[in-house]
Amino acid sequence: MPWLGTRDALSQTWSRTTGERGVIMSNTGRDCIDAVVVGAGFAGLYMLHRLRQQGLSVRVVEAGGGVGGTWYWNRYPGARCDIPSLEYSYQFSDELQQDWVWSERYATQPEILDYANHVAERFGLLPHIQFDTRVTAASYDEETRTWEVTLRERSPDRDSGTASTITTRYLIMATGCLSVPNVPDIEGLDPDAPNVYHTGRWPREGVDFTGRRVGVIGTGSSAIQSIPLIAEQAASVTVFQRTPNYSVPAHNRPLDPDEVAAVKARYREYREENWQRGFGADFRDSDRSAFDVDDEARRREYEDRWARGGLAFLAAFNDLPFDDAANATAQAFIREKIHEAVEDPALAEKLCPTTPVGCKRLCVDTNYYQTYNRDHVRLVDLKEAPIERVTPDAVETTGGSYPVDCPLDSVVFATGFDAMTGAVTRIDIRGVGGLSLADKWQHGPRAYLGLATAGFPNLFLITGPGSPSVLSNMLPSIEQHVEWIDQCIEYLESRQIAAIEASPAAEDAWVDHVNEVADLSIYPKCNSWYLGSNVEGKTRVFMPYLGVPPYVEKCREVVANGYEGFELSS
Repeated sequence: MPWLGTRDALSQTWSRTTGERGVIMSNTGRDCIDAVVVGAGFAGLYMLHRLRQQGLSVRVVEAGGGVGGTWYWNRYPGARCDIPSLEYSYQFSDELQQDWVWSERYATQPEILDYANHVAERFGLLPHIQFDTRVTAASYDEETRTWEVTLRERSPDRDSGTASTITTRYLIMATGCLSVPNVPDIEGLDPDAPNVYHTGRWPREGVDFTGRRVGVIGTGSSAIQSIPLIAEQAASVTVFQRTPNYSVPAHNRPLDPDEVAAVKARYREYREENWQRGFGADFRDSDRSAFDVDDEARRREYEDRWARGGLAFLAAFNDLPFDDAANATAQAFIREKIHEAVEDPALAEKLCPTTPVGCKRLCVDTNYYQTYNRDHVRLVDLKEAPIERVTPDAVETTGGSYPVDCPLDSVVFATGFDAMTGAVTRIDIRGVGGLSLADKWQHGPRAYLGLATAGFPNLFLITGPGSPSVLSNMLPSIEQHVEWIDQCIEYLESRQIAAIEASPAAEDAWVDHVNEVADLSIYPKCNSWYLGSNVEGKTRVFMPYLGVPPYVEKCREVVANGYEGFELSS
């Protein structure tokens, strides 16, 4: 395949507007941008920065009105990160690391969004981002080795918008793992009604619940963070719980300047040390089994981690993710803590999960369980009393002991996301021979290293299924993927290789490996969004890869062996 153009024949229009060297003229006569990046969250911003450093022409397409990705959309009360702010941040620029000042141990959504905007402005990224625009389709042209990407700009009424197309050589999905809200279909409840909200699409102006009767559907992370704050305003709060979740205290606090200075004095070493840990974060990973110590010592370890707060509880012993008996000791400890926090024993028991700790995303809270001690907060167990319908006067349940007659002024869906795949499969992406990605993934996602999928040349995924992604510290994982993709494109460019594609055999082997590792753990033993179980009709498949260090080593091996497992064509 001849190269699509030369660096001497670049369009001047793109250079004038972006300062980049231009676009390549394809043999179809259409302007061809080097790379289109879908999404302007942390992945899209860093991808843009890296490719611009190569001198490539890049356009980022973002559905929202600003940067930040999940931190742009998730503005619900109490929204904050569950990874310490000193770790949940970029490390590619030491100057940025040293200059930026985080205020709290766990940063709030507004502070994280401020950080994203600072990065976009600091590195001159905003002129290269097209906001309020969705990618609706992308089709691969086998003759020209390019992607034709269909865009639709959002109109004020959101029912229509201007459509356009753009041609690119590389299509990079930076769409995020948690970006498509999951909204259950409940008879009589219109998710678009003015008094109905989803935590993943919260109004920018906020919501005042003062004096309102509020129903919250769901008890996952966003519910656990928001319910205590909603309860401070609302006249009443009714929580509709399908499955209880484990949560550990955050013990959030302002950051100690001396603590910050100590980390910044050795930031590079600190990051490298964390990257060698299973989750890629400073969890003080234990090298002991839960049964290497006696009952008293085990309890001391759990108490210590409970007092420290945060997700590091999961790293108390090295066999908690793999051994049922070991995990049961952690389950019993947390259930005991729930009973200590909730005054009503029967209610406390309803809030106690029976699944392994960690098979669903462990939540981090501030006074979540204690909120149920308020007189105006009550819990409806949907396993005992499923919601049948919503009427103007009542939420009607059937099949249980909780007939509900509580007309609500507001309803909050805290029902999570179509995780990891939803944002990609909602775009009509068609590869070689018109193969639909949604069809290919209908029985579960198939990708090599979470970076690419067979049949879709020059399509890259950032933190896609089959990578550690949501089972890791996301920011370092994003950086690792972006740098891998950037170096891969640089390799292709320097050798005038027109296309790269995951081989079906390598993809199959990697998917099998991901499942084999997962089956050794507790993760497949409960229904969770890790498996897509929260989305009706979605095939139940464990999607992330368990283990940061071996994954990173595999990515390095692939490159060292001449992009082993990929098919390259000139």
